[in-house]
Amino acid sequence: MTRNGITDFKGKTAVLTGAGSGFGLEVARIAASLGMNLALADVQQDALDKAAAELAATGVQVLAQRLDVSQAAQMEALGTATLARFGAPHFVFNNAGVGAGGLIWEHTAQDWDWVVGVNLMGVAHGVRVFTPMMLAAARRDPTWRGHITNTASMAGLVCAPNMGVYNVVKHGVVALSETLYQDLALVTTQIGCSVLCPYFVPTGISNSERNKPGAGAAPSNPTQSQLIAQAMSEKAVSSGKVTAVEVAQKVIDAVAQNQFYIYSHPQALGAVQVRMQDIVQGRNPSDPFAHKPELGEKLRTKLAAPLGSIAPK
Repeated sequence: MTRNGITDFKGKTAVLTGAGSGFGLEVARIAASLGMNLALADVQQDALDKAAAELAATGVQVLAQRLDVSQAAQMEALGTATLARFGAPHFVFNNAGVGAGGLIWEHTAQDWDWVVGVNLMGVAHGVRVFTPMMLAAARRDPTWRGHITNTASMAGLVCAPNMGVYNVVKHGVVALSETLYQDLALVTTQIGCSVLCPYFVPTGISNSERNKPGAGAAPSNPTQSQLIAQAMSEKAVSSGKVTAVEVAQKVIDAVAQNQFYIYSHPQALGAVQVRMQDIVQGRNPSDPFAHKPELGEKLRTKLAAPLGSIAPK
């Protein structure tokens, strides 16, 4: 079945989580420029307030709701509020996410609960809350079009070392999104789906700890591998050449074109191809540092260094 994208955005409604910064804010800015109504959600009140004020000043209708996407009831409340204010949304951007790295066995139960809750269950809640109301709108009007975009990562397509729980949940988002695409195809041609797989792009994700439950209430005791992962993430993200604005435009273009996979750095797909060949050929996972052995050696050396001696270089 052929699914058509959304070609006329004016007057339609977008729901965006993680809307206070990064991809969420930049997509919201483009959506506002196209004349869309906006339902904005973020866990950080000050960032949400600032974004809502900026976007409302452009003349579009804005609903702003502070929430934690990992909490089912809060996402359900966002759905109820959106439906009451604007009707069924035409575009849902399940984008809120947090970063976490380190050796996979060193994550605490709290780490797992936090990252799985935000990065995976936040998307799952968005899908289960908004898809039924979008399907209902489609049934009422054969010309109605909708689209759902979920933010994953290149970490959802490859398994870089020392990225622990982040790899796991982003693979989950890719699997969820691919399944959503296939499930929608069983029942409608009016709703599309995309998965966003960015690489290193300057956003606020490397500072996710500021929004971790209990942050600041007790001293943090990161392991050596977690310190290394944080330093490497900050360096890679801050030095990214592709901007969040450019990625946001790719997201909107994909909605219009009904394109499923969205990449910020298509050149990184070589690593995905190697992984797929490993799987198909039954090979053990390839060395991720085969192209630059010095990087692997540097990481091993850092892991053996005294705790607390790690700094971004």
